[in-house]
Amino acid sequence: MIKPVRLQQGNTVMILAPASPPKVEQVEKMKRKLEDMGLHVKMGKSVYEKHAYLSGSDSIRLHDFHEAFADKNVQGIFCARGGYGSGRLLDSIDFQLIKDNPKIFWGYSDITALHIAMQKHANLVTFHGPMMEECGADTIKQETIASIAQLFEPREQIFQAADTCYPSFSNRVKGEMVGGNLTVLTSTLGTPYEIDVKGKILFIEDIGEEPYRIDRMLNQLRLAGKFEECKGVILGDFNDCGPKKRTDSLTIQEVVYDHIVPYQVPILSGFLIGHCKPNYGVPFGVLVMMNGADRTLIFEAGVR
Repeated sequence: MIKPVRLQQGNTVMILAPASPPKVEQVEKMKRKLEDMGLHVKMGKSVYEKHAYLSGSDSIRLHDFHEAFADKNVQGIFCARGGYGSGRLLDSIDFQLIKDNPKIFWGYSDITALHIAMQKHANLVTFHGPMMEECGADTIKQETIASIAQLFEPREQIFQAADTCYPSFSNRVKGEMVGGNLTVLTSTLGTPYEIDVKGKILFIEDIGEEPYRIDRMLNQLRLAGKFEECKGVILGDFNDCGPKKRTDSLTIQEVVYDHIVPYQVPILSGFLIGHCKPNYGVPFGVLVMMNGADRTLIFEAGVR
């Protein structure tokens, strides 16, 4: 996997919107925060466009994406918002352009489709990190903004598991981490951009999905053989994922026991990674150590 070069003060970064239209005023607030960090910020046309639930047409969003990687002056790329739409771009992306111009790429949620595709087809380490709209909100936690600091210097990150409801393990498991939003990564199955978990550690998170929907998606991953192939599973935040429509419901923990635990893979859970406050950014495509003895995750640095 190719690690992008770290950011330095004076570098230029670009904000673009590959999915749904963001709240522009919040993105511009975050633009000023990035400038306060010593960065120059270029704004993509897609940030200001709106085409129903998309941030402009596919061609506009794709142009911004390609421009960001092609522009030699741009060292980092930040996504404005998730929502929906990134997957519509996959079969038009020039992955050789990305290979030839590896740089920091930051976002999450619907951006999962781009993370998976770039890891698989461009061998690029990317960052599952909070959106620029999210970071520009008045209610943003300072810890969320602070996680951007990992882009300025190579450093390990250590996280402590908050939940202990799954079978314990005492060994250490090391592997490349892949994954992201459960709904989006499940949608890649059966396509040329299908998530590859063989010998890797699978990370999943989601928002607003009831347990029966989580059940359906984990069952699909199980039937696709993903829990047989992976080395471990990390569960991030599952915000607002309690029962609503079907109040007589299994819990998410019970669903995990049904679909994942029988494969006897290490599971760690309860991390503030995903649709939560604070939301910590982490690198994808780097080696991650799951330590069963102290129930920690250790992430290798994502930049060089």
